[in-house]
Amino acid sequence: MSAPEELRYTEEHEWVATRGEDTLVRVGITEYAQDQLGDVVFVDLPDVGRQVSAGDVFGEVESTKSVSELFAPVDGEVVAVNDAVADSPELINSDPYGEGWLIEIRLDDPAGLEALLEAEAYDALTKG
Repeated sequence: MSAPEELRYTEEHEWVATRGEDTLVRVGITEYAQDQLGDVVFVDLPDVGRQVSAGDVFGEVESTKSVSELFAPVDGEVVAVNDAVADSPELINSDPYGEGWLIEIRLDDPAGLEALLEAEAYDALTKG
């Protein structure tokens, strides 16, 4: 399982996709992360309007194996949350890069994306 090339990644196993404009990104957890977690049974997501800084905890994912914190990959404002995942957390397992997305953030500074890993570096991290 290799990471999609068009996304950026964090060492905490979140992915980031730019959305049409440079200042809007969608965030989720990687296929590797959902595989390590096992069956996801609950997701706690932030309220729209919340300001986050890179590295801040913005929520958590609970699986049959454990509870894991979710970390903001960039600085910005949460402008959307995926209510479908809150209602059906298993979407994270079945479609982590699609319907299983978690939040959208309007970036304070698009240059923050440069600090994230490219797919090749993320693949090296997970195969480590």
